[in-house]
Amino acid sequence: MASPAPTPRPGDQLAAVGGGTRVIVIRAPEGAAAPIECGGAPMVPARQAPAVPPAAPPSASSAAETPATLVGKRYVDADDTLELLCTASGAGRLTYGGQPLTVKAPKALPASD
Repeated sequence: MASPAPTPRPGDQLAAVGGGTRVIVIRAPEGAAAPIECGGAPMVPARQAPAVPPAAPPSASSAAETPATLVGKRYVDADDTLELLCTASGAGRLTYGGQPLTVKAPKALPASD
């Protein structure tokens, strides 16, 4: 039986087990935790992640099939209760509780005249 997912806390650094994706938790919901996953596998604390050799660049056809996380982008859940900052790119879609995370739209800056 799998252990329940640990409650994510702001500042936690997580890594994908099977790829190079790494994220930092910026904002997390309070209460019961759902698993944060990348490519269908639960993410682990970055210090516990196995070393991953650099991968060859993906081909154009595989890049279109496999969503990738992008360094510097913020990912949020549908309810805007979880926010992750990607610190290392990798293959695989980020999910929280089985629901895909989306790239957070940048805030518009006020116009200066």
